[in-house]
Amino acid sequence: MSDEAPLVIVGTGLAGYNLAKEVRKLDADRELVLVTADDGRFYSKPMLSNGFAKGKKADELAMQDAAAMSDQLSAQIFTHTQVTAIDAERRVLQLGERQQPYSDLVLALGAAPRQLPWADALGERLLSVNDLQDYSRFRSALEGKHDVLIIGAGLIGCEFANDLLSGGYAVTVVASDPYLMPQLIPEPVAAAVQARLEALGAVFHLGCAIESLAVAEHGVSLRLDDGSEIRADQALSAIGLTPRLALAETAGLEIGRGIIVDRALATSQPHIYALGDCAEVQGLNLMYVMPLMTAARALAKTLCGTVTEVSYPAMPVMVKTPACPLVVTPPLTAASGHWRTTGEDGDLQALFHDDQGQLHGFALTGSKVAEKLKLTRELPGWLVAAQA
Repeated sequence: MSDEAPLVIVGTGLAGYNLAKEVRKLDADRELVLVTADDGRFYSKPMLSNGFAKGKKADELAMQDAAAMSDQLSAQIFTHTQVTAIDAERRVLQLGERQQPYSDLVLALGAAPRQLPWADALGERLLSVNDLQDYSRFRSALEGKHDVLIIGAGLIGCEFANDLLSGGYAVTVVASDPYLMPQLIPEPVAAAVQARLEALGAVFHLGCAIESLAVAEHGVSLRLDDGSEIRADQALSAIGLTPRLALAETAGLEIGRGIIVDRALATSQPHIYALGDCAEVQGLNLMYVMPLMTAARALAKTLCGTVTEVSYPAMPVMVKTPACPLVVTPPLTAASGHWRTTGEDGDLQALFHDDQGQLHGFALTGSKVAEKLKLTRELPGWLVAAQA
């Protein structure tokens, strides 16, 4: 395929659109095509878990529609379009019955919610929120309802618990984890967050397995292995995300936890790159906004002729639990170590040191959040540039 074919980006989430914006900063003329399975509206995904507190409908969270983005980017955007196959040798995408050639292809496919085994049986009574359309369905499902069951106590589950409580709903959180966000924070910090959410009215059932989850007369009915029975008007599944890999795998790309790419975000096939939640860079599959933005800037330079390897400094994650302000930098650079927590009430500082005493991560709540910048400067980068 000729290099005169367009640059094609599959996906119009934060990864796809931000890459397109970065490309346009460097090259105003290259032909650009974006392909998306949804309606192509531009919005900030982190806003999905504080929309209820702000009283925002899905349309109010959208910043621009696909037509406006097309004009802004001088790009052609195909909405409601599925990519059914990639012919890497010919550099052609199959879009149903139609073919789309590319000079370079970027997969910004994102990640999909993990599904509970009861999802099909419960239908609209058990939903996940991972995009703007999901958020719209969830808001519609909650009309006239009050009691919400959240399954999962990770970052998203906690953010939605805070958001729904602030929006006037009664919230029960169920998880097999022994405490909140165990992949991110130590138990004393989790206890502080839990206490503040409980003060808002949240009820937690942690360290419990689900024995049954079924449709009830006006909602759902759940039974836990400790004998607890919970009824709610609506259930929300927040048990994590998994990168979308099927298209890449079918095209013969190397797959790990995500689509495996090198430091220039190139896949195992020439002229194909991957970016965002679906990509795995040197073992790192980072589903956070700041790594995505950093990678988009680097990849835009590569696509515009200056091969640029991505580097990740340590990047704090602001968890949207305003009941207990929380910022976390997970210790991704330490093979082993330990947390040490100091402070009291809701003002805690937890530091993660390795066995040699090097700081690799932190979790800060309440007033201790003010220490974020100082502590970040002490951390090693997550993915550093190779030494000359």
